Amino acid sequence: QVLCRYQHIWHIDLRFRPAFLGGIMQATELFLKGNKPPAMLPKRAEYMLKDIKRMAKYYQVPVQISEDDFQRVLGTGSLGAMRFITAIDMTQPQYLEPLSREFWIRFWSQREDISQPENILAVAGQAGLSSELSQKLLEMISSPAVKNRLRETTEEAIKYGAFGMPAVVAHFNGEPHLFFGSDRLELLGSIMGEKWLGPVPS
Repeated sequence: QVLCRYQHIWHIDLRFRPAFLGGIMQATELFLKGNKPPAMLPKRAEYMLKDIKRMAKYYQVPVQISEDDFQRVLGTGSLGAMRFITAIDMTQPQYLEPLSREFWIRFWSQREDISQPENILAVAGQAGLSSELSQKLLEMISSPAVKNRLRETTEEAIKYGAFGMPAVVAHFNGEPHLFFGSDRLELLGSIMGEKWLGPVPS
């Protein structure tokens, strides 16, 4: 969300790249000797709960989270949603940003399910997609083309060094720079020689 606020200030070509977190975790587990979500480590989970609330206030992003949400996150499948986002990226990329935002809001702010077809269609409607287009995209998510595309973008993220999400890859001076987490935006700006103007630049 903050990168969206900065894309015209920093003059960046911001591209959303759908990737499947489960695939990233599974692939990097072999290399990182048991890569686990932070919430599965009790002390880290306790810290994250406080930190996410602080971050939400600082970045003015409406995250609603409680102790129970860690199990909700781990237990809710996002593969269908990510395939739906991939399908929109392949067919109507102008909807990629609003659709991604609506999925995020539904899951992290409204704390609702995004795994069931009816919920995916509800999110699509909120993002401005027609019911006809939404239904067409829903039918696409089981197609080999969509599955392969999501697999490719996930493998690409791993190639750049991603081991979790959020992951940002900045292509600058002919070199890719990986940033993990939502608290590295000031550092990202410094790499590009751009000034950090706070979480909500005027």
